[in-house]
Amino acid sequence: MRVLQVSELEGRYVASLAEIERPVPREGEVLVRVAASGVNRADLLQITGRYPPPPGEPDIIGLELSGTTDATGEAVCALVAGGGHAEYVAAPAGQLFPAPAPLDLVAAAGIPEAFLTAFVNLVMEAGLARGETLLVHAGASGVGLAAVQLAKLIGARVATTTRTPGKLAALEGAGADLAIDTGRHDFAEQIEARWGRDAVNVVLDPIGAPSLPGDMRVLATGGRVVLIATMAGARAEVDLAMVMHKRARLLGSTLRARSRAEKSAIVARFRREILPAFTSGGLRVPVDSVFPVHRAAEAFQRMRENRNVGKILIAWPRD
Repeated sequence: MRVLQVSELEGRYVASLAEIERPVPREGEVLVRVAASGVNRADLLQITGRYPPPPGEPDIIGLELSGTTDATGEAVCALVAGGGHAEYVAAPAGQLFPAPAPLDLVAAAGIPEAFLTAFVNLVMEAGLARGETLLVHAGASGVGLAAVQLAKLIGARVATTTRTPGKLAALEGAGADLAIDTGRHDFAEQIEARWGRDAVNVVLDPIGAPSLPGDMRVLATGGRVVLIATMAGARAEVDLAMVMHKRARLLGSTLRARSRAEKSAIVARFRREILPAFTSGGLRVPVDSVFPVHRAAEAFQRMRENRNVGKILIAWPRD
């Protein structure tokens, strides 16, 4: 079978297809023929050698996919810890879920990483509830747009940020009540001007150090800040007196490093509580672009240059 190999040369990505043996599923795995795979920032980190897969997982890049099971032809989506950018994947059975019938199978590849990340962090980690207020940074990313939609489904009020003015309309289209251009405005000031002080119950933050002081400033008493990446820096000063005064919780969270058993439990709950909303129309997959596999380098470059609004997908030939 063919797998995608990507390297970086003078600031540009170079992609090629390599032939390797088709994976043989181990106990508890299902062989899936891939229709599409999703591009994530974790892929970019792995290409540079800074984010290797967990022990025992494939070293092929790719964390999510859609396709059909080799045995039955069932249309499925899968969350994987590696191996997604390939023609076939041996996916853990507990990390598969049915591709929603109304969706094109290629578009369905945009569900696993984005929506499971939003679900585990907003619902399972932070306990976001109806009537609360959520702040989502980097809101035009796949995870960001998934988080906005999921929060509105729950019944929360949502503020979200972007550095790109042209992406504000997409944030509002996803349901954001307040979309902030952080290239022009201080997000804490904008939130306070609209909703007053200490208005945010939950923050989903992939930015890291530069945004943490503002997160703490707008946080309500008992608020929760969930840190899921450090795109702009990992070291920050924290006002511990403010943390105590607000009874705040700072939560660090990753998805890829969790055990297969834990991921299976997350997926099972996601299937029960969230997946039906893709059929009813309550949730949609925010697809930015779809690239054929022979143009995969363009897909990775688009993400690197932060030009995407939503998910970038790679379509694999089906004949």
